[in-house]
This record gives sequence, structure tokens and C-alpha cells, in this order.
Amino acid sequence: MRTTGNGDGAVAPDGAVAPDGAVAPDGAVPLDAAAPSLGADAVLLGFVRALRAAGLDAGAERAHAFLRAVDVLRPGVRADVYGAGRATLCGGHDDLERYERVFAAYFGPSGERAPRVVRTAPPPRRRPMAVREASPGPRAPGENEPSGPPTATLASRAEVLRHRDVAELDPAERAQLRRLLAAFGLRGQTRRSARRGPSRRGRVDPRRTVRELLRRGGEPALLLRHARVERPRRVVLLVDVSGSMAPYADALLRFAHAAVRGGRTEVFTIGTRLTRVTRELTHHDPDLAMAALAASVPDWRGGTRLGELLREFLARWGQRGMARGAVVVILSDGWERGDPELLAAQMRRLHALAHQVVWANPRKARPGYAPLAAGMAAALPSVDSFVEGHSLAALERLAAVVRGADAGPGVDAGRGAGAEAVEAGRSRGDGVEGADRA
Repeated sequence: MRTTGNGDGAVAPDGAVAPDGAVAPDGAVPLDAAAPSLGADAVLLGFVRALRAAGLDAGAERAHAFLRAVDVLRPGVRADVYGAGRATLCGGHDDLERYERVFAAYFGPSGERAPRVVRTAPPPRRRPMAVREASPGPRAPGENEPSGPPTATLASRAEVLRHRDVAELDPAERAQLRRLLAAFGLRGQTRRSARRGPSRRGRVDPRRTVRELLRRGGEPALLLRHARVERPRRVVLLVDVSGSMAPYADALLRFAHAAVRGGRTEVFTIGTRLTRVTRELTHHDPDLAMAALAASVPDWRGGTRLGELLREFLARWGQRGMARGAVVVILSDGWERGDPELLAAQMRRLHALAHQVVWANPRKARPGYAPLAAGMAAALPSVDSFVEGHSLAALERLAAVVRGADAGPGVDAGRGAGAEAVEAGRSRGDGVEGADRA
């Protein structure tokens, strides 16, 4: 028996769905000729990527199953898309809450509650349409079916928004971006801890085995085994809140807020002062967290002293254990008021302590960009992964780098990747440096 859920998590048997309201007509936006053409598959795969960024294990096999399920159901109806994703993309009960949050953020908030709809099985058909409201009454197979693809390309606003530069968004788009960022999840790469736990494979656990034999009164029993437990590494985020980063600071801090909710994440702001804001970001509500953070950070839109603040971080927290074996992410455009040699020396110290150093620069995506500014050029030889940070898609790739997955294009990865980026920039000529400072 196949089950489908509604937006409130209720389940109805055998295709009887109780949607919590479908996406309003503005849940899909017609694109003009200048905008990229996005088919329905691209929109659905964008939803899968959003779930992956939120921490769900939505691999290629589950994504293929999701597309096939939507193909069998009604691709244009919110309740059917919701049920297909819930059945194929969620691996357990723990995934349901994140699935609900991402679905509401990606396809838009629910409208008025629609009455229960009993579905009859329609024939498979193509998917050239956007998600729309479920019809209020029963429908026969083929009834009210579109005769062909629509004349204008329709796609979810969320999928179009993924690739837009955060600095160019209008207030409505920023509000939707905030909903999508609230559904993010960030976990560090896993490592094998010294502690061992029960396992089907591994070494024999003598203590548990003897206890089991005693419990059975000496009767033969299976050998119990244990193995080293895998735990995610700590993630440390250093977010630049100086004046040059003002267009991106809100989005990056909301990204940090979502990371803190995932656990084992520390957040600091850097500008003219170093401020630890992990406690302020523990508020469940993102807006309350941003208000608490704004009250505690005294150097909004000031200058940048990366070298001095990095030295302070290492002296107060990094060498004492916070940076040891951690994934350290610096979100900054690399503009430095201080001595670049000091920044280079502190980056070498950080690189020796951390498991991985990642630098996310929102200006890296600009055409003709080369990391030739003094601060950026001094820091990159000690950077393991140099990534973009200007859009939602770029932050998704950053999250993939942090958890050790293949991030795809836009990422210079591997030991010495920063030094290679500097050399590549210098080979283009000195005239490119102006693009970095623009």
C-alpha cells in the first residue's frame, strides 16, 4: 500500500491525499528570453540539491526514484510532488522534519487548506510544468490535461534564485533566500574516534562477550564485537562583517546560524575585532538570532584586520583545542588593512593545526577575478579549498566541501590549491588585480 503525506505530515492510504494547501500561482515564475530555460526536471533536481544541503542523504539513486515517482503521479500538483519526495527521499523518521522545512522553503509557503482529494491513477505523461494547486474535486484520467508544453518556460523561483548573486537580490528574493538558508545543514567530515562502540564487524569485545556468557549461565553465545565510532569533525566559521562584505554578511550569518543548529560548530565574526557569536546563534528563530548577534558585534561595516584577528583567535581558542583537527572556514573577500606577511604567518599556523582550511570568497565568481590583492595572495598558499560564496548554489557547494563530498565546479580543492590559484592569477597579468578590488 502506497502512502502519501500532506504538508502537516499526515499520511493517507492508497493515494488519498490531504494536502495542506498548494503552492500559489506565484510559486512558479515565467522566465523571459534572457533568463535560463529550466525544465521541470531541473526544478525537481534543484529541490533534491536543497535537501542534500539540509543534511538528507539524497543520493543519485533516490533522486532517480523521486523523478520516476513524480512521473507516475501528477507532476504539477503540490501534494503529489510532496508525497513522491517524502516516500523516496527520506531515509527515516529523523529526515521528516528537515524535509518539511525544505519543501516549504523551496516551493513556497502553503496557502489555504484544500479539501481531501481522492486520486485515480492517470497515465504517465511528460513534466513541462510548474507545481500548482491540487484540484478541489476528483478527476478522471486525462481530464483537464494540458494538450502540450506551455509556451513560456515555467520554473520554481527557488531554482532560479539558487544561482543569483546575493548582492543583486531585491527584498522579496532576500526573504525567500532566508527561508532556504534556514533549511540548511552543515556537518564536518567524519573521523574515526578513539572510542569504540558495538558493531557487527571488528575486533571481539571481551568484556561484553564475557558478560553475555555470564548472563546465559555459561551457555555458548555469539562473540560480540566492537569498532571505532565515526564522529563529525568540529567546524569553525570565521565570518567577515567589514564594510566590503556588507552585501553578503546577512546571508553568510544565516548560513552560520543553520550550521550551529546542526551541532559541533563554532562561529566568530571578524572585522576590526574578533567576536565569538556561537551562543547568540543558538536561538531557534533565525530573526531572533540575527537580532542577538547584531547587539553583540560592535564592528559592523568597519575595516578588516585579518592577520591580527587570526593571531588572536589562535592564541585564545585555536591552539587550545578548537582548531585542532577541525574544518576551519573563512568567509571573506580577503581585503586586509594590516601587514600581509602577518596574515601569511598566521595562516601557516592555522594550516598546521586544522584538518582542512577552506576560504569562501563571494568575489571569486566575478568574471576575470584573480586573487592578486595583498591579503588574499598572502593567505591562499595555506588554503586547502578555495570556493565561491556569492549565491545559494555556492553555499551548497561550500557545505559539500566541508563534509568531504565532491563539490563540483567552482571549487579549487586539494593541498596547495590556494597557491595554484595565485599562480594562475599572476599568469593572466597584473592588470587583473583591479578586478579583485572593484
